Amino acid sequence: MPDPAEVLKSALSLNADDRAVVAEKLLASLDDLDEDEASRLWAEEAARRREEFRAGRAGAVEAQDVAKKAERLFR
Repeated sequence: MPDPAEVLKSALSLNADDRAVVAEKLLASLDDLDEDEASRLWAEEAARRREEFRAGRAGAVEAQDVAKKAERLFR
């Protein structure tokens, strides 16, 4: 399997139109994940965020503040 850092480096060297095509295809590929893979990825993301919070590199936001912001954005 190719090294993700090398793939990213190559992708970033593309012109904007080609990067957009690559980004669109990568995002679309995430729609094809099975439930187990999606759950695994979300669990990894949750663990990463927890560690960021514990290390002081991320802060907490009250749920009610998130709900208010979402309501404003989706009006």
